[in-house]
Amino acid sequence: MSALIGLTLGRYFALRFLRTILGVFLTVFTLVYTLDFVELLRRAGDAEGASTGLMAQLALFRTPAVAEGVLPFAILFGSMASLLQLSRKLELVVARAAGISAWQFLQPGLFVALAIGAFTVGVYNPVSALLKQRSTEIEAKIFARSTKAGSGKDIWIRQRSVDGQAILRAETAIEGTTTLAGVSAYTFDEAGAFVSEIDAARAILQDGYWELQEARLLTPDAPPEGFSTYLIASTLDPGQVRQRFTPPESVPFWQLPETIARNERAGLDATRYRLQYDVLMARPVLFVAMVLVAASVSLRFFRFGGVGKLVLGGVAAGFALYVARQLLEGLGASGIVTPAVAAWFPAVVGSLLGTLTLLYQEDG
Repeated sequence: MSALIGLTLGRYFALRFLRTILGVFLTVFTLVYTLDFVELLRRAGDAEGASTGLMAQLALFRTPAVAEGVLPFAILFGSMASLLQLSRKLELVVARAAGISAWQFLQPGLFVALAIGAFTVGVYNPVSALLKQRSTEIEAKIFARSTKAGSGKDIWIRQRSVDGQAILRAETAIEGTTTLAGVSAYTFDEAGAFVSEIDAARAILQDGYWELQEARLLTPDAPPEGFSTYLIASTLDPGQVRQRFTPPESVPFWQLPETIARNERAGLDATRYRLQYDVLMARPVLFVAMVLVAASVSLRFFRFGGVGKLVLGGVAAGFALYVARQLLEGLGASGIVTPAVAAWFPAVVGSLLGTLTLLYQEDG
C-alpha cells in the first residue's frame, strides 16, 4: 500500500472534512452576526441615520473579524465531527480493513487544514481587517454623538503644548487614522487653571495641532460659540497616535510588513505588529495541530464505548491549547518572549503532542 491515500478516497475524505468545518464555522458566524445585529439595534435607539438596514450592514462588517478568532475551534470541532461520523458509519473500519492506516486517511484532513489556513491568512484576514476599519468609520458617524453610544471605553489623551495643557476625551477612534469622534477637549493655562471646553463631532491630529470639526466652545465668562473648525496646538506625533488607534488585528496581513518597517523607521515599537504577523504565518500549522488533536480523540470505534469522554478530552485539549496561545501572545506583546516564539510555540508543540498521541494509539 502506498504512503499516499488514493485520489478518489482522498477527495471523499477531504470533502467530508471541508463540509463539517465550514458547517461549524458558518453556524458560529451566523450566531455572532445575529447577536451583534440585535445589540446594534439596541444601541441605535433614536440615533440619527441608524436605520435597520444600516445596522444589518454594520453587523455584517463587524462579524468577520470576531469570527476569525473562532477559526481554530471550527477546525477542531469540524474535524472531530467528521471523524466521528466516519467512525459511526464504519467507513473508517472499512478503510482500515483495506490496509489504509490512520496516517493515510488523515492526510486529506491535514491538507484541508493547511489550505484553509493559507486562505484565511491571504484572503480572509485582509478582507475582515478592511471591513473592520469600515465598520469603525460607520460607527463613528452614527454613534459618536449619540447619548446611547457610551461603552465605558472612552479614549483619553493628555498633552502639553505652547498654549498650556489639554485633555481630550473621545468616544471612539477611527482605526488607521488620527481621527477621533465624539470629542470633548478641556484646555488649561500654564498655571493649570481651567480655560475652556470644546465639544466637537471629530478631531483630526495634523502636524502640530488638532483640527476640531463642528465644534462648540464653552468658556466660564462667555456664551457658547460655534465653529466649523477649531484648532488646538499639539506636540503629539501623528505616527504614534495612529499606531495607538490601530490595533494589529485591524491591519491586513499584506500590509503588516510595511507597517512594521514604517514604525521601526520612525523609532516606534513594532512588537505588536510583528507578533500579529508571526501569528498569522503560524496559523496553518495551528490548524494542523487542531486536526491532530481531533484525531487523537475521535478514532476510537463506537462499539468500544467511552467516545463521550474522549470527545470531552479533545475539547479540553483544544481549550488548553487556546489558553496557552493567548498566554504566550500576551508575553510576546509585552516583549518577555520574542514574537516568533510566542506565535509558533503553541502551533508546533500542539502538532507534536497530537502526533505523539496518535503514534501511541496507532503504532504503540
